[in-house]
Amino acid sequence: QVQLVESGGGLVQAGDSLRLSCAASERTFSSYTVGWFRQSPGKEREFVAAISRSGNIINYEDSVKGRFTISRDNVKNMAFLQMNSLKPEDTAVYYCAVRTLLGLSVSRSGYNYWGQGTQVTVSS
Repeated sequence: QVQLVESGGGLVQAGDSLRLSCAASERTFSSYTVGWFRQSPGKEREFVAAISRSGNIINYEDSVKGRFTISRDNVKNMAFLQMNSLKPEDTAVYYCAVRTLLGLSVSRSGYNYWGQGTQVTVSS
């Protein structure tokens, strides 16, 4: 059982930056793909970004390309989502998830363990 805890959310203005963190409870974290998803009220949880075990393969949802950067620190069992040039439409609860199977996935069903989420609110 992998426990994930997100942090770093908050209320910011459009154009500002935030860095989300995801802390994992297990050393096997380095063996898993990590994904970030987000969910706005009334909407489905959607894929944001994913990073492979070694960090050499990364995938982003189109609307965040060039603004968000996913990274990981396998020594510290942590993952990060640097979010720059934030827009009001980025407002959502952001979730960290891990995938125990090989390869990346953009599907919610491809991930086995989830954190509790952290709220990001971007005002215009």
